Amino acid sequence: MVSLAPHPVTRPPAVAPLPRPSAPRHLGPAWYATVMGTAVVASAGAALPQRVPGLRAASAAVWALSAVLLVAVLAARATRWARHRDRARADLLDPAVAPFFGCLPMALLAVGGATLAVGGDVLGPGAALRVDAVLFGVGTVLGLVVAVAIPYLMVVRHRLTLADVSPVWLLPVVPPMVAAGAGAGLVPHLPAGQGREALLLGCYAMFGLSLLATLALLPLIAGRLLLLGPLPLALTPAMFLVLGPLGQSTTAVGRLADVAPTAVSGSLPAALGAFAVVYGVAVMGFALLWLALSAALVMRALRRGMPFSMGWWAFTFPVGTCVTGAEVLALRTGLVAFQWLAAGLFVVLVSAWVTVGAGTVRGLLGGALPAAPRAPRPGTGRTR
Repeated sequence: MVSLAPHPVTRPPAVAPLPRPSAPRHLGPAWYATVMGTAVVASAGAALPQRVPGLRAASAAVWALSAVLLVAVLAARATRWARHRDRARADLLDPAVAPFFGCLPMALLAVGGATLAVGGDVLGPGAALRVDAVLFGVGTVLGLVVAVAIPYLMVVRHRLTLADVSPVWLLPVVPPMVAAGAGAGLVPHLPAGQGREALLLGCYAMFGLSLLATLALLPLIAGRLLLLGPLPLALTPAMFLVLGPLGQSTTAVGRLADVAPTAVSGSLPAALGAFAVVYGVAVMGFALLWLALSAALVMRALRRGMPFSMGWWAFTFPVGTCVTGAEVLALRTGLVAFQWLAAGLFVVLVSAWVTVGAGTVRGLLGGALPAAPRAPRPGTGRTR
């Protein structure tokens, strides 16, 4: 997601490293991925079908950490806009950085959803609901703005080629899908009637918006891989970003189907429930295929010396959405296979979160992070 340039002397002067690498000048929007990746661990752990002693308390602690991270990154980013507005504005015109603005609304929505799922154990149910409602409202509005504004800049201002295509392009269009899943938790808390039904159907509209945008981009991503070969080493973790809309869409339709009977009547709830199962099972199958392909490409990149970077946070939130998707399918189908799939993916998620979190802490303490972002040069041909 944000790579560390191996040869700083080759950077243009505009992105040359500062004497103090910890200064917020180079703290880009990709840092919200730390919030997303942490919050999803809490949400996934709270909904795991297996009852593991101490897991809910641990999930509450991880949620608290995600809330602290959200405040810290928001403050650092605000400082960057205040003191280094030139770089902050330049990010919007940088095709390698602009898609990461989708991480902000997803961070807000992820923390909000985790607050409702497990934060009530600390704040109390009423306070947790109010926090989630605020974060959902702000995150949804920002997500819809980003879903339009960043693709607009990509069309009008950015000069892109097939070699520039990467799964990072999905980041601006995924926030409405995250909002759709988060909104499901708020549906039962609205008064019965028009408002509750409007929120339910509005979440389905955001689901459709994000799904169709994702389906428009996936052929480009697959075509780039087939025609030009693997992504550059430092960008290889971005392969996992494709799992985000896949797992999150499965989560969203399942959660919306769960609350549909409280908002609509007649045969619609049953139809939505059937759709959640049929859609979720099919998409989860493709998600597992993509997970296997991505893991193989990451292992290849590691053997070739792929360095640690903030891009490794792509191993967390997208996998977390697959965990929650499997949890939803386990609940709706009752299949033990989905329960164990959720548990297995959760182990992968926690392992990735610990590994990437430790690497990030080492980078911060050692002064290597944050660093001036420089996208790896896109590959123009196959690599062996």
